[in-house]
Amino acid sequence: MNPELIYFLKVNLAMVVFYGFYRLFFYKDTFFGWRRVTLLSFLVISFLHPLLNIQDWAKQQEPIVAMADIYATVFMPEFMPELVQPASPSIQNSAVVALEEKTNPATILFYVYLGIAALLVTRLLVQLFGLLKLRLQTTTVYIKDVKVQMLNKQAGPFSFFKWIFIYPDAHTEEELKEILTHEQTHARQWHSIDVIFSELLCAVCWFNPFIWLIKREVRSNLEYLADRKVLETGHDCKTYQYHLLGLAHNKQVATLYNNFNVLPLKKRIKMMNKRRTKAIGRAKYFIFPLLAALLLLVSNIEAIARTTERVIEDIVTTTGESIETIDQEDPVVEMAHKMPNFPGGNSELMKFLNKNVKYPAMNSDAKIQGRVIVQFVVNKDGSISDMAIKRSVDPYLDKEALRVIAAMPKWEPAKNEAGEIVRCRYTLPVQFRSPEYTPKKVKAVVGEDGIFQIVEKMPQFPGGQTALMNYLNTNIVYPEAAKANKVQGRVIVQFVVNKNGDVENPVIVRPVNPELDTETIRVIKSMPKWIPGEQDGTPVNCKYTVPVQFKL
Repeated sequence: MNPELIYFLKVNLAMVVFYGFYRLFFYKDTFFGWRRVTLLSFLVISFLHPLLNIQDWAKQQEPIVAMADIYATVFMPEFMPELVQPASPSIQNSAVVALEEKTNPATILFYVYLGIAALLVTRLLVQLFGLLKLRLQTTTVYIKDVKVQMLNKQAGPFSFFKWIFIYPDAHTEEELKEILTHEQTHARQWHSIDVIFSELLCAVCWFNPFIWLIKREVRSNLEYLADRKVLETGHDCKTYQYHLLGLAHNKQVATLYNNFNVLPLKKRIKMMNKRRTKAIGRAKYFIFPLLAALLLLVSNIEAIARTTERVIEDIVTTTGESIETIDQEDPVVEMAHKMPNFPGGNSELMKFLNKNVKYPAMNSDAKIQGRVIVQFVVNKDGSISDMAIKRSVDPYLDKEALRVIAAMPKWEPAKNEAGEIVRCRYTLPVQFRSPEYTPKKVKAVVGEDGIFQIVEKMPQFPGGQTALMNYLNTNIVYPEAAKANKVQGRVIVQFVVNKNGDVENPVIVRPVNPELDTETIRVIKSMPKWIPGEQDGTPVNCKYTVPVQFKL
């Protein structure tokens, strides 16, 4: 799933959570000013929380890393070499690859979404233009020292920002005082900003019913604020309510402006007659920052899981600790400068697993399948020890996974930054498919520039993904300026591997810092020839995306 879609899902799910929270805690109180701030915060935080990055802090908290690990294991997609085409980084990190297929159902839905959103934005612009046109057609007068725009025909009073529109001949002296007090409250407190903001967000998230419900609460709460101001200035409550009822017959349409007699009147009258909520009730508003913080934390757990997703080609786990002391004389590291490598690289590891993993016979009828995750230690001599099941699927599948791991030949051991051989923990998923499982053929995706983005056989760095990681670790030079400023992050670069295996046109897809971006481009350009991608057995030009992690 691409980052843009994940962001959009997070925004809309946040609105669902916030609206439920609002109905549970704030719906019936009379703290209208506090409610206004809270409702606007719902909208702002919904759009901002997926963009706020606290991953560096979160990765230092072991419980959070553990939750991210569980999320990645349970919810991230599974990949099976040679049975199902492995999802390469270029597939995972490309911007909306699926939308580039013109006949894809997802593309049709995307254009439907854009079309309706464009219509709603157009409607908003037409209403704004209509208000501007009405302002130019009306005469400016002063009523009781208040600047108003006098309507040319009878209509209900309303306001938009500092403009107050009214037809004076339709109202008594007392009614004019009430109207002006009401509309001045809207104007002085800039209520039109809330209205336009909520309308824009409804256009963006039109398919989410909860954004429309939140917009309705925003509009209603603005009327509660203005009504309360009228009553606080000394106007009789019942007389004011009868005045509102008397204006209910005026024809109203959905507009951007604040109507004096905006419906539903029943809710406004009930709120005017409601006893004021006790001051202690404000304490519940302090629960909202906790909810927002929790939402931010959950969002970053998902992001951490996504950036550390385990695939066969890049399967290193880390708990935030560089060394786990099992033996003081011979510690096991969780991450090394040069990770352990299966003889011949990852491609040979895939072949070994596919050749040696046997589906347990007694489970064939049960059609049990899934991904068993095994963790083991690669010792200094390359031997395997301390095998353990980190994620079980079925006792028979677990036993088979351990059997295959134990039968592996000796690995190339890990090395630290000083070049010393060290013991290193390694985690490997072993995929079991039911014998009846039929792998789907990978469908090629061609970009608008005519270059493949997905092919049957993706480009490969000489020696596989582990060799690619080792190449990057060996050749990247951390820029001194970035090091001095403690700048770190994950640069995502996209390039083309042509049919001859040459790397061309590297482009930064997600930048972090100019120095880090420049260093990434330099290293990518200096790469050796790749094994080109193939479609129908023929080498083709294919885009590939690689994340390059800079970490101090």
